[in-house]
Amino acid sequence: MLEGIKHILLVLSGKGGVGKSTVSTQLALSLKESGFKVGILDVDLCGPSVPYLLNLEGKDVYQSTNGWVPVYADAEQKLAVMSIGFILQNRNNSVVWRGPKKASMIKQFLNDVVWQDIDYLIIDTPPGTSDEHITVMEELRKVTCDGAIIVTTPQAIAVDDVLKEVTFCRKTGLPIIGIIENMSGYVCPTCKECTNIFSSGGGVSLSEMVKVPFLAKLPIDPVISKLADKGSCVLTTFPDSQVAQVFKKLVEEITKSKEA
Repeated sequence: MLEGIKHILLVLSGKGGVGKSTVSTQLALSLKESGFKVGILDVDLCGPSVPYLLNLEGKDVYQSTNGWVPVYADAEQKLAVMSIGFILQNRNNSVVWRGPKKASMIKQFLNDVVWQDIDYLIIDTPPGTSDEHITVMEELRKVTCDGAIIVTTPQAIAVDDVLKEVTFCRKTGLPIIGIIENMSGYVCPTCKECTNIFSSGGGVSLSEMVKVPFLAKLPIDPVISKLADKGSCVLTTFPDSQVAQVFKKLVEEITKSKEA
């Protein structure tokens, strides 16, 4: 049920393994720590990572008279989560579905979850521009969507794939909020120096090429690996880290022109 949601953000990428789910979960946690009521919808049906990243594996969802009740990541119920990972009996089970069944499940997630008037819904999507993305866009035509945050890594091959995602957004009329370059250099845990172990500046070049805002560079920082499967927010766990400063600025950028 999307009608009571004030702002909807999609996290997209044309390339797998660029850190979309990490960006989605840390953005959701950062928005929650900033005082907003947040939901995160994981529509990556074949590779749901959100339950693991938020330390919610093994939790159950159930249906009320109004629809699916999401799993809450906190006692105050300020972060609601929905994922097919809660429905699978085992995290190692594979989803072997054709397009129509995937579309049906995504429609249920978008229309039958009781989000209870949240401020921000973040939709974590699979890589590419497939059936899942088309179904999401068709359902979002019924409501107002703020737009997409596109995640890339610096390498040229990733940027080429992500460029296709920009084209998808423009063909479907989805606004692009901006581009995030993830894995942009490695932060040494001892001296804090950032070294570009991959190439550098791919996200900036892409944003200039397609004329959309460049939002942030996220370095490879060991603090992120310490947050995996903990459900902890980098803003509160490692507030002095470069990653925390990036997410703080990202939240400010996303919320500055919106009254949530």
